[in-house]
Amino acid sequence: MTDKQQFGRKGEELALAFYKDNQYSILETNWQSNHLEVDIIAKNDEFIVFCEVKTRSGSLFGNPEQSVTSQKQRNIIRAAHHYVLKHRILLEVRFDIISIVFNGEQHTLEHIPFAFMPKW
Repeated sequence: MTDKQQFGRKGEELALAFYKDNQYSILETNWQSNHLEVDIIAKNDEFIVFCEVKTRSGSLFGNPEQSVTSQKQRNIIRAAHHYVLKHRILLEVRFDIISIVFNGEQHTLEHIPFAFMPKW
């Protein structure tokens, strides 16, 4: 595993802890359908959540969530559609971003619920 992958994994572990601390059940991590991937799939009583986690070592080049392009959003939405059909999910779907910025050993975590929605 490369340093970049290990760094990303560290961010995903923090995101998982955030969801667990807020009473979400974790259904999947790094779930794949063909070439599409969702970092975290979680649920609570109201929603099934498809979450993209973005981790950076600083905000010099902008906030991490800014790197979730419209193409990335479309891919996550397509993957979510496959997941919902495959598992016959009846809950409302929500798309979140968790943005994590490290400053040495310290970090900030921002949870952005409803970060994007399918465009009809």
